[in-house]
Amino acid sequence: MSHTLGVPPAELSDEDLLRELTHLHHTRNETFLHGSDDALAAHTRRTQELEADYVRRNPARHVDPERLRSGARDR
Repeated sequence: MSHTLGVPPAELSDEDLLRELTHLHHTRNETFLHGSDDALAAHTRRTQELEADYVRRNPARHVDPERLRSGARDR
């Protein structure tokens, strides 16, 4: 059974969503290296939920051309 950890992403303000994403990105490596399997699964699930909501809210977000496959080929 899947469930949301914390506040559902759609209920977060844009500021709170970015704060939560920043925190998760900062804690990812520590969770990956030292967290239990359950902790890693929960971290992954929450990150995916928040990232999906961010993309939903910002469909026209700036995409750095260097981060595209063609940009990588040009390097």
